Amino acid sequence: MQERRSIAAQRRMPVGAELVDGGVHLRVWAPAARRLELVVEGGERRLDMRAEERGYFSRFLPEARAGMRYAYSLDGGQPLPDPASRFQPEGPFGPSEVVDPSRFDWTDRDWRGAPEHPVAIYELHLGTFTAEGTWAAAAAQLPALVELGVDVLELMPVAEFPGAFGWGYDGVDLFAPTRLYGRPEQMRRFVDRAHALGLSVILDVVYNHLGPSGNFLQEFAPQYFTSRNRNEWGEGVNFDGEDAAPVRELFVANAGYWVDEFHLDGLRLDATQAMHDASSEHVLLAIARNVRERARGRRTLLIAENEPQQARMVRKVEQGGYALDFIWNDDFHHAAHVAATGRTEAYYADYRGTAQELLSACKRGFLFQGQRYAWQHHRRGTPALDLPPRRFVAYLQNHDQVANSASGRRLHQLTSPGRLRALTALLLLSPQIPMLFQGQELAADSPFLYFADHEPTLAELVRQGRAGFVRQFPSVAALPMEALDPPHAPATFARCKLDPTARERGPHAQAYALHRDLLALRRTEPCLVEAGCEFDGAVIGERAFCLRWLPACGPARLLVVNLGRDLREASIAEPLLAPPEASRWVPLFSTEDPKYGGGGTPETERGGAWNVLGESAVLLGPAEREVEDG
Repeated sequence: MQERRSIAAQRRMPVGAELVDGGVHLRVWAPAARRLELVVEGGERRLDMRAEERGYFSRFLPEARAGMRYAYSLDGGQPLPDPASRFQPEGPFGPSEVVDPSRFDWTDRDWRGAPEHPVAIYELHLGTFTAEGTWAAAAAQLPALVELGVDVLELMPVAEFPGAFGWGYDGVDLFAPTRLYGRPEQMRRFVDRAHALGLSVILDVVYNHLGPSGNFLQEFAPQYFTSRNRNEWGEGVNFDGEDAAPVRELFVANAGYWVDEFHLDGLRLDATQAMHDASSEHVLLAIARNVRERARGRRTLLIAENEPQQARMVRKVEQGGYALDFIWNDDFHHAAHVAATGRTEAYYADYRGTAQELLSACKRGFLFQGQRYAWQHHRRGTPALDLPPRRFVAYLQNHDQVANSASGRRLHQLTSPGRLRALTALLLLSPQIPMLFQGQELAADSPFLYFADHEPTLAELVRQGRAGFVRQFPSVAALPMEALDPPHAPATFARCKLDPTARERGPHAQAYALHRDLLALRRTEPCLVEAGCEFDGAVIGERAFCLRWLPACGPARLLVVNLGRDLREASIAEPLLAPPEASRWVPLFSTEDPKYGGGGTPETERGGAWNVLGESAVLLGPAEREVEDG
């Protein structure tokens, strides 16, 4: 008994294969099995696992080492990978491999974690971020992201999934970084390099479902899933039903594992509305607590994606919340997309893209906080007027929104250059936390499409399902099926690869300069740096509005955004436009600067008269007033 307690004390996780003194200890929850065998090195040895209480099995294997491959046989059946495998070198259908996380020599011992208030988040997909699609190739591009000015990288899911390519949201081995991008130590090297450059790294994780192929959890325990809470991807995870405790244990441990063993700085939690839990403590609270404990004093970021816009995701525990840090703001994106394109199809139908919508999205976060949402035929959102803007993550593009179209075109291909520059300035100078999607800063030519490599029968079902989803847009529904890129085609995946050298050429260089300079302002302007700096805003024209930062945080600043025609007014009855006493407004930054592709900026305010070019944005600061005519 003393030896068993000692081994248990050495384990980092409740399940999985772990290096302990003298060998490897393996533990798995398999209540579906009467007898469980450990199959070592392709079947060379088959060893009985020791049955524990509540359906667990374990075994200590003396002299075993990292690199050993193993699987489990339930009641004499086909060997299956470990549900908590740390690496699947042959993919989800092959054996698991014992990994020793202590072998990696971290250099980030002085790293204190993620910034409390990020300058900007950068979402990327490892497989398409570079031509090679590896951790090593992505690491080589990190200095360019530092130069750009972002400080948090958000990785799309990397948990093992079947096939040669995919988005990652059909992961089936939650603890195993996919073999497609490299070995686990290469992922650690990527994170270590990012930290050395001052970049935080968070990971998108999917806890609302598992993929349809290569998922063997059901074989070990049907209790992992429940038909009571089905979602659009299939059966939901059983967080609160019969025998839910070991299920919760696995997912909560996984959240802490990424922070502990890979030094990640937090998580983005996919589709949290589909994580149903009626327990006394919601699983999201348990996840948040374990992530922060495993960080051991380093600051972490926890971000929720939540389509119904439930403000409790980011409320404090004492307010009935789940204590996450930030929540994605789809309303900002939808209003901005309509403002940019004029298109109001499908889920854009409830948005007008007006100056007031964009202003309200900046000030209030969600536009829908309990009103009727006609597209869904019911109310959407919950009250969030008390939440500060920096609880929201705003974006003009993300992986879903770019791909939710017929051709995966990016926003610069759907709107005018001036309007895009103005919206980019609004995003990157917004009081909310801005997020960029890979290639956005380059005005990348490559599309971003949905791609997933499956065996033929499933691939055809996925193709039909994806086509059905995008056909909610009437313009897409009018196209023949052949016009849509098949998700399983290697060419679809290949088309989405970025060319990072594009920032050095023509319009790509202008787009890059715009994003770089705006992020430099965001890092240096006191009103944008200080999280609690007060601001207000007003509509000042048919498609024009302003944001005014109040002077408690430093010099007054005024951002004027005009998405319509030229605004020329002899006077405007709006107090937020009044400059500080004995001052006048002068441009500090303009999206019409020729180095960004603009045509130059006239004097914006003189003697109280206003001249704001159409489809532009200008950041103004006070200067000593000169004698003015009129």
